[in-house]
Amino acid sequence: MQITDVRVRKVTKEGKMKAVVSITLDDEFVVHDIKVIEGEKGLFIAMPSRKAGDGEYRDIAHPINSVTRDRIQKMILDSYETALTEEDPEGEEV
Repeated sequence: MQITDVRVRKVTKEGKMKAVVSITLDDEFVVHDIKVIEGEKGLFIAMPSRKAGDGEYRDIAHPINSVTRDRIQKMILDSYETALTEEDPEGEEV
């Protein structure tokens, strides 16, 4: 499985969420609504989730192992850092 595209939408509001990202896998499958969050130890990603009946949030899609999660997170955070350095006056996708 290869990540063939990463689209970053920066969030301009103040807060911990810095961007919302979509990734394409093998030019065939897209995962939307991955969030880039500023935490106490730096940036990390949060996979798309939905609020369950008990009030807890559960991931809708997520990597099965930590190696895959680390690879996805690295690609997303690298793309986010690149997006920060590019001029984007209209808030369009990068």
